[in-house]
Amino acid sequence: MGVRGDERTAVPIEADRSAAGAGGLGGIGRPLSRRLLVAEVWLVLGVSLGASALWAAVRYIGDLTAPVPLRRQVAELNSSAAPGRPWLDLALQLVGIATALVPALLALNLLARDGGGPSAIGLDCRRPGRDVGFGAGLAAMVGGTGLGLYLLAWHSGVNLTVVPTSLPAVWWRVPVLLASAVENALLEEVVVVGYLLTRLRRFGWNDRTALATSAVLRGSYHLYQGFGGFVSNLLMGLLFGRIYQRHGRIGPLVVAHSLIDSVAFVGYVILVGKVSWLPQP
Repeated sequence: MGVRGDERTAVPIEADRSAAGAGGLGGIGRPLSRRLLVAEVWLVLGVSLGASALWAAVRYIGDLTAPVPLRRQVAELNSSAAPGRPWLDLALQLVGIATALVPALLALNLLARDGGGPSAIGLDCRRPGRDVGFGAGLAAMVGGTGLGLYLLAWHSGVNLTVVPTSLPAVWWRVPVLLASAVENALLEEVVVVGYLLTRLRRFGWNDRTALATSAVLRGSYHLYQGFGGFVSNLLMGLLFGRIYQRHGRIGPLVVAHSLIDSVAFVGYVILVGKVSWLPQP
């Protein structure tokens, strides 16, 4: 009959939907206040990369104060979740990748509530060729520079030995590493670039301050790798954030980030123990 409740409080469904659409929040009928949006940003970061930044900072302090030199300590990026049990390990790896994407999906949902969503930050298939081409070129430039900075920091003694993977040599190792690379890219570029920079612009922040904030956050949650990890990712954050501010698309950034991590993860599997310049435990 198109009504809800009893006859005394009946509300037409069409009217209820119109009220919900007007405010984007169950019929409140007004946009979210600045205070609620600020709380939203803190909560999104608090369940994702902001919490990772706090963890990484504390971890780095612990590494600095340990009796072992930094470059003799190890930071593992993709490790076994169930050593000696490959099928359970695979299941746990896939669960970990899937759940790690939830904050990115949350951020996209919150943007969609305001009339945005994936297409508003350039995460769509409108220009696949240009996004892939631009992303590949960006990956070639950033990947080589990042490797050079890591080696410099490691030889300087301010970085841990980064082990991109210690997964067992089973059939699913490379597919899981590729999936992990895509997960990292989606999580970081959606939350730290697309979502955060969009929200900071809405708060009235100027582009330079917003860009610096995003880049420092990106560097901070890589501190577990050492000071080199912080600096290289800070620089990457400045570049990626600026590209987004100018073009409004994170598609190329996701492509670039996925390629950078894929080459790092799979390249380590191929090269470790075979070349003298690659640090290993």
